[in-house]
Amino acid sequence: MTDIAASSPASGSARLGVLLMLLGMVMFSLNDVLGKWLVATYSVGQLMLIRSFAALVVLTPFFWRMGWRRLIDVERPKLHVLRAALFAVEASGFYFAVAYMPLADAMTYWLAAPIYVAALSSVMLGEKVGWRRWTAIIVGFVGVLIALSPSKETFTLPALIALAGSMAFGLAMVLGRSLRATPDTTLVFWQIAGAGIFAAVMCLADPAGWAPVSGVDFGLLSLLGIVAMSAHMLVNRSLKLADAATVVPLQYTLLLWAVVFGWMFFGDMPRPAMLVGAGFIVASGLFIFFREQQLKRRAPST
Repeated sequence: MTDIAASSPASGSARLGVLLMLLGMVMFSLNDVLGKWLVATYSVGQLMLIRSFAALVVLTPFFWRMGWRRLIDVERPKLHVLRAALFAVEASGFYFAVAYMPLADAMTYWLAAPIYVAALSSVMLGEKVGWRRWTAIIVGFVGVLIALSPSKETFTLPALIALAGSMAFGLAMVLGRSLRATPDTTLVFWQIAGAGIFAAVMCLADPAGWAPVSGVDFGLLSLLGIVAMSAHMLVNRSLKLADAATVVPLQYTLLLWAVVFGWMFFGDMPRPAMLVGAGFIVASGLFIFFREQQLKRRAPST
């Protein structure tokens, strides 16, 4: 029976789902490395504008097939605009942060997003959060404080921007829960369009910050958007092939790759306090996730 189960199509799909999730995390990490390298030469606004343009070009066939009217004429447009603006703030905050701090440090703040989501869902969406998850949320916030280590040396503008960016990411995810009925293609369109408009405003506000772009660098800047979209597709496909409880925890391998790639490409070593804080954050995030999965299984089917 064990041999038959091991060779079943479901088992093979789960293994493929795990591999796709791991590959998606590697691609996200390489995308972060490329972004950190490019933002040393180009402004955050310029980087995001070219990145958004490339992603829009690649996804245009999908938008065209769906119909532009369906992308723009949506219910609750103000909520879409707010979500897109939050994602734009989150992306710009990330690129600004990695320009001044190690990849692992910045990634630690972003891994706290599920903690913010769990806390905000109770307040904004009225979702019931029991004492176990509130305890995990508090532990996660303790981890953020440990990672931040407020002092004259560590309480810097990049650290504050990273914290604000990760909170914007968490809030955008909460708003996404309110737009569950909206097709993924529509959500992606508003997200890309919002980032592009935000980046254009940044560039117009500081036209002197626009640097000449070589053909090679234009290709690399465009690759940022393409790789990120490909990574998202791998993650989405992974979630269709395998159970969420199996593949979602693998997203925390982002921190491992951030440490490895940060050391390999930039010689960065995360602070001990950052690693300790990351441990609290990862443990809290995993507990919240598995607790939510447990509650979903207990919920009566309708």
